[in-house]
Amino acid sequence: MVEFRIDRSSGLPAYLQLVRQVREALRLGWLGPGDRLPTVRDVVASSGVNANTVLKAYRELEMSGLVEARQGSGTFVKAGLGTTDPEVMAVLRARLADWVRGARAAGLEDEDIDALVRSVVAAGENEGEGVGVG
Repeated sequence: MVEFRIDRSSGLPAYLQLVRQVREALRLGWLGPGDRLPTVRDVVASSGVNANTVLKAYRELEMSGLVEARQGSGTFVKAGLGTTDPEVMAVLRARLADWVRGARAAGLEDEDIDALVRSVVAAGENEGEGVGVG
């Protein structure tokens, strides 16, 4: 199950943070079709956001075809995201975690790391090179 975390200093509205976290969980294979999202009450209790914020996020996910609300049963994942093999994702995630540890050891802060990653993704650097997992 997904545990939502809201960063009140991010500048991104809380409902969009919830949407992003569900989409990331779908891409990483942590959530899949048939999985149940936390209840609105549980999200409110764990994250401190307003119930209307959670409902807005769940409606947005429903409108995009990713989840469906079932009256009296909850909200369930309807479709997945991403087509990469979960084992490949796990290996790449571990490699990225090692890189992040190295970046932090070099004195980079989270915002520095985020800026570096975004710049590389935006530039498409070395696209297709060195992507192998082995």
